[in-house]
Amino acid sequence: MRFLILAVALCLSPIASAIDSGQRFDDPALQARYERLIHDLRCLVCQNESIADSNAMLASDLRREVHELMVEGRTDAEIRTFLTERYGDFVLYRPPLRPRTWLLWSAPILFLLGGLTVVGLIVARRARAARANPHILEEEPDQQ
Repeated sequence: MRFLILAVALCLSPIASAIDSGQRFDDPALQARYERLIHDLRCLVCQNESIADSNAMLASDLRREVHELMVEGRTDAEIRTFLTERYGDFVLYRPPLRPRTWLLWSAPILFLLGGLTVVGLIVARRARAARANPHILEEEPDQQ
């Protein structure tokens, strides 16, 4: 039984070490600013989570880095600039609109237009086929 408990504890220890308690400020305004910043930054490992929500080691390091930069007195803009110089615009959940990110910002609209075009083509093709072969639409009488 002791061996089983030890084995479970050893298996769970990497998970426990990946979760940090988070950085705390005594000033509620600084804490709110810190929380807002770490929710606006993307975890580069998970890619679909903010560094606030991620348990990845890199996210933990980035939270610690943001905390240290805030303690140094850096502004939010300086912190974002520091992280984008190091990791690129992808670290931001809302990357700036630049020529380099136009495709990123326009991708949802392009996919929507592409999907509507495909649906329109399919509907038009079926309508042409129905006009060319009207007997396809007629119901066949029940044969018993």
